[in-house]
Amino acid sequence: MKILKIVLLSVLAVLLIGGGYGYYKLKEVGIIPRKIYETEPPALPEFTRPAILVLSKANGYVHVDALPAGEAMLRRIAQARGWDIYATANAATHNAADLAKFRVVVWNNVSGDVLTEQQRADLKAYLENGGGWVGMHASGGDFSYQWDWYVDTLIGAQFVGHTMNPQFQDADVLVADPTADVTSHLSSPWNIPQEEWYAFDSNVRDKGYEVLLTMDESSYITKGEGFAGRDNMDGEHPIAWRHRIGAGRVLYSAIGHQGATYDIPAFEQLISNAITWAGDLGAE
Repeated sequence: MKILKIVLLSVLAVLLIGGGYGYYKLKEVGIIPRKIYETEPPALPEFTRPAILVLSKANGYVHVDALPAGEAMLRRIAQARGWDIYATANAATHNAADLAKFRVVVWNNVSGDVLTEQQRADLKAYLENGGGWVGMHASGGDFSYQWDWYVDTLIGAQFVGHTMNPQFQDADVLVADPTADVTSHLSSPWNIPQEEWYAFDSNVRDKGYEVLLTMDESSYITKGEGFAGRDNMDGEHPIAWRHRIGAGRVLYSAIGHQGATYDIPAFEQLISNAITWAGDLGAE
C-alpha cells in the first residue's frame, strides 16, 4: 500500500510538473496570449532624416523566424532609402510625443493585444492627423481583437484562418492594378514559394479600400474549414490593400510568415514601396 501511494504521488508530481511546463511553453510561443504592456517609453535618439518606427512585439503567437527576418529587411530598406529607423518591442513608443517624430509606424508581425487605452488613442490620433502605418502578416492575423477599431477600421477585415494541410505552399499572387505605384514592379501572377496563406471574413474592397494583391486560389490547396480555421474566401481573395484614415495612410500585407520570404527582392521592394507611400516619402 505504501509503495502504491508513493507511485501515485510520483505520477501526480510528474503530471503537475509536465502540465506547468506545457503551460509555460504554450505561453512562450503565444498559443496562450500574454498581457504585457509597457508604460515607460525608451529614450529616442535624435533623427536627422525621415524616420520610421518599427514595433516588433508579440503578446500572441510568436513568429520566431519572421520577427528577426522582418526587422533585418526593414533595416536594409531604411539604409537603402536614406531613412532613420528605430526598432523596438516597447509599445510605450506609441505615445503622442514620440509618434510625432516618425513619418511611418511599421508593425512587424505584432500579435495579441499590445497597447494600453492611451496608446491606442495616441496611435489613432497620429494616423488621423497624417501619420503612416504599414502592417505585416501577423499584425492582421489574430482570431479576435480587444480593440474593435484596429480590426474593423485599421486592418478592415477579420482574419479567419490560414492554410494548414499543407501549411506552407507555393501560390500565385495576382496584381490587382498593374499601374499602382506600390505594386508596379511585380509580375502577375507573382509566384511566392512555401508561404502560409491567410483568409479573411470579408473583402475590404466592399469598404472602399484599395485592393493591391489577391490570391489565385486555383494555384494552391485549400480545405475550407479546418484545424487552423478557414483558408479560402468566396469570390475575390485580397492579400494586401491600402486606404486612408483621415489625413493618414494605411497599408496592410498578409504575406510573410516564413523568414525566407523577407529575402525575396520583389517582396522587399513591395514593403519599401509601401513605406514610401504610407509616409509620403516619394519626393525625398
